[in-house]
Amino acid sequence: MTEQVQEVPRGGDAFKLVAAAVVVVAGFVAFYYFADLPSWARWLMVLAALVAGSFVALQSFQGAQFWQFVQSSRIELRKVVWPSKDESWKLTLLVFVVVLVLGLFFWVLDGALGMLTRWLTNGAA
Repeated sequence: MTEQVQEVPRGGDAFKLVAAAVVVVAGFVAFYYFADLPSWARWLMVLAALVAGSFVALQSFQGAQFWQFVQSSRIELRKVVWPSKDESWKLTLLVFVVVLVLGLFFWVLDGALGMLTRWLTNGAA
């Protein structure tokens, strides 16, 4: 018997998400405020703010759910059966041939409809 315990959002989750957003925005504000610093140092501040904001956001209920989704997505990705190199080449060639055939078909159809339109408009005038 497997039981899943449903977690419910805690009271401070909204505060944590707002704090995470403030940290990220502060990193971008610092990038422009400290314009006299070297570019690499300013980008390092932005990166640090993104990491810190992500860490704070992951402490919330929604962040924990997102992290659980990422982990389960990685597990599902490992289950994917990727096509072989030969299958990939055959499918690529098939796509090119179908595109070429359809392109020719629509080119001929466009020409025929254009001639029909010219014939109808010249005949009516």
